[in-house]
Amino acid sequence: MLPASYTWSLAAISIAVAFAMLWSFKRCSDQARIQVAKRKIRAHLLAFRLFANEPAQIFKAQGQLLVWNFRYLALMLRPTAVTIIPLALLLFHLDAVYGRRPLHPGESAIVTAQLTGASQSAMAPLSLVGRNVTVETPALRFPEVQRACWRVRAAGAGPGDLELRLPDGSIAKTVRSGAPSIYLSERRVASLLQWFCYPGEARLRDARVSSIEVEYPPAEIDVFGFGVHWLIWFCLVSLIAMLALRKRLRVTF
Repeated sequence: MLPASYTWSLAAISIAVAFAMLWSFKRCSDQARIQVAKRKIRAHLLAFRLFANEPAQIFKAQGQLLVWNFRYLALMLRPTAVTIIPLALLLFHLDAVYGRRPLHPGESAIVTAQLTGASQSAMAPLSLVGRNVTVETPALRFPEVQRACWRVRAAGAGPGDLELRLPDGSIAKTVRSGAPSIYLSERRVASLLQWFCYPGEARLRDARVSSIEVEYPPAEIDVFGFGVHWLIWFCLVSLIAMLALRKRLRVTF
């Protein structure tokens, strides 16, 4: 498990995220119309009990309930769209800190190189060499999906490097082993869009390779002596913080 400092730093981030989401939700939503929609929904639900012996009124209340439910969902679309993209990017970066751990000395991992437009003959010369990292197997090539894999082993604690050798060049990829690091770069990518999710290393400039990935082991954080996935702790603390701050910030949803 990761040290306790990771648990409480993630809790602090979760509270900050809850505050930011509430603030952005309030700024980007029509709070007055949301309150009206919620009151209408409650009123039509209450009508089911008030007119239990009048089928015509029940059917009318059901129709109105559907209408106001759709209106409520429509009012939620804009604030949800505003918050979901930054939140998704943040989750990628948090996973690089809390979701994976470096290799232990002597521990093995799989390295995958994803190529673009490479034929079977072009994949044949591919090789991988390492510094402070031992390459244990020859390349396992999958020409149908333009992918090559190796098994590597951390030779000792501390940073290491891998070098993917192509017929007329090479590409580097860092490998971390030993103590937990602040930010673990699992994948080095060429696409600008993917780089926003994996910014730990510079983008690949060779058009023949779209990504190089080291499959680091999953990590757990220490929550009162129990190993818990970081996303569970993040969601739990964020939810509690949002419920606690909702009235203070005067946000309805």
